[in-house]
Amino acid sequence: MTDKELLDCAKKALVNSYAPYSGFNVGAALLTDDNTLFLGCNIENASYGATVCAERTAIFKAVSEGYTKFSRIAVVAKDGSTAFPCGICLQVMNEFMPEGNVILEVNGEAASYNVKELLPHGFVLEDN
Repeated sequence: MTDKELLDCAKKALVNSYAPYSGFNVGAALLTDDNTLFLGCNIENASYGATVCAERTAIFKAVSEGYTKFSRIAVVAKDGSTAFPCGICLQVMNEFMPEGNVILEVNGEAASYNVKELLPHGFVLEDN
């Protein structure tokens, strides 16, 4: 699957986004090492701490199905802005795909960033 196709899958995930508080709808498409696809969207809550980002939704869905190795994740925002992952999402990505790539839409084009590039000093198991 190309980066553009993965971004298109992330756009499909936007349909289920629940963002009545921020209005910032986000979709994600996660590709496992064996090319299984998982979609996720952000889900907000009146108790803001209970909100979950699209990236973590997709990753947690995959992990709950027994997958723990991921190669790429595409993230898009409904408003067309570049949706860089937050620090919590990057840390979760660092856990399951430290050498993986984050695909974002920048000016209508696919742009790829390595997780380590976006989170160069993330926590790892050896830190505990």
